[in-house]
Amino acid sequence: MEDRFAFLAEWYDPTAALLRRYQLFFYPTDGSVEMFDVKKQKIFLRKTKYENLHLQDLFVGNRVNVFSRQLNLIDYGDQYTANKLGSKKERTLALIKPDAVSKMGDILEMMYASNMIVTKAKMTKLTWSQAADFYVEHQSKPFFNNLVQFVSSGPVVAMEVMGDEAMSVWRKLLGPADSAEAQREAPLSIRAQLGADFAHGSDSVAAAARELEFFFPSTMGRGPSNTAHCSECTCCIIKPHAVSQGLTGKILNSITAAGFEISALKMFSVDQANAEEFYEVYKGVVTEYPSMVAELCSGPCMVLEIHGSDTPKIFRGFCGPADPEIARHLRPNTLRALFGKDKVQNAVHCTDLPEDGVLEVEYFFKILDD
Repeated sequence: MEDRFAFLAEWYDPTAALLRRYQLFFYPTDGSVEMFDVKKQKIFLRKTKYENLHLQDLFVGNRVNVFSRQLNLIDYGDQYTANKLGSKKERTLALIKPDAVSKMGDILEMMYASNMIVTKAKMTKLTWSQAADFYVEHQSKPFFNNLVQFVSSGPVVAMEVMGDEAMSVWRKLLGPADSAEAQREAPLSIRAQLGADFAHGSDSVAAAARELEFFFPSTMGRGPSNTAHCSECTCCIIKPHAVSQGLTGKILNSITAAGFEISALKMFSVDQANAEEFYEVYKGVVTEYPSMVAELCSGPCMVLEIHGSDTPKIFRGFCGPADPEIARHLRPNTLRALFGKDKVQNAVHCTDLPEDGVLEVEYFFKILDD
């Protein structure tokens, strides 16, 4: 019998203003998908090969794009799928502390190599009070004040990480708390390479739940605020295809190696209406507009504020021509030449006009960051 995974998925139909529910079936042997309308009790999409959906994308809580429909995976469709794909799945917090933020590209590459998926991410600057609340269990320890002072001394990057046994995988990747011990026993670990106190990982399921709620609250409230300046800046979006292909770390490394300052960062899942609004300036001007919208809302993207005077013009040159093939001929060291596939999946979006830099940053970090 052919291997098949089943999920319960929801799709908001903007035309009818209805939330529609489907069973989504994925066949890993040939990458085919099939959809069954739960309410109408009939096949909605017959089994069709679809190259843009992969097994690693399939987990409860994720949003996937199937033929331009954004589907929220809300539950497993059968016990077989739950047993095969859900039994070992965990979410945990990975926190990059101030002294290691410049190395976040390297850390993300190490995560990807360890089969961990970053599902949420945010750069923030904790106040003393917030840092003290986060480390409240260490309040009686002699190192508490120094720890709070350090963590609140500059921006941190908080991430929700998901994967098979993610908590133990991340803590193993971190290595022993003592950097000398880490260098002896786990020379490839983060603490061996970067230092003992450069990153944090949850040490229990309860701690992971509390710490994730601190940075990414599921109830009312926004958690610690983002670090966007919204002045003298430009916007960079690492597109969903690049995120899903594990290129985020490489792109961040390229940006920082070129001397650009990443002053704000957050992962967003953009819906169709917001994607159309953001790209509205290209409507009727660029033939790829519909495909650009579909790509932007096809999965999580990572949005960056690049800060500095005259940054929009310089950073646009660093991204290269919109067509990666042209970029590879004319500007082979640009981001799109190195990481792009075609004019739509060209790795990154960057602000075209200098006067739009602040507006694009504000769109994400003020309007959509609710």
